[in-house]
Amino acid sequence: MSFNTAKDEKHTLITFSTDKLDAIVAPDLKSELVLINKGGAKNIIINMESVRYCDSSGLSALLIGNRLCVESGGSYVLCGLQPSVDKLITISQLHNVLSIKDDLSKAIDTVLIDEIERNLKVDNLDD
Repeated sequence: MSFNTAKDEKHTLITFSTDKLDAIVAPDLKSELVLINKGGAKNIIINMESVRYCDSSGLSALLIGNRLCVESGGSYVLCGLQPSVDKLITISQLHNVLSIKDDLSKAIDTVLIDEIERNLKVDNLDD
């Protein structure tokens, strides 16, 4: 497998062990994202520190993860983008759609803050 999945109480972390997110890796990532989502996880962090190359099928897989998390009321955060991948995402204007953080620590903080905000909204609706 080209990536590892680790589940935490508040999020699921996918970390790549390859330097490419391409047509070979993307179908596995899409499947994993769907399985994670169907398993009840709504917050997913994708750590892309090792990914130096991404093609359109890789972008498609990343967008599927985003859609799944949004539809389930969760958070989807990419982190550790290498310059070439960051440039591709920016050129594709996906930086306006995806939540992107510099590192894993900031990505985890984002998920936790989003959870707190969602819980506050629910509490306010209950009042």
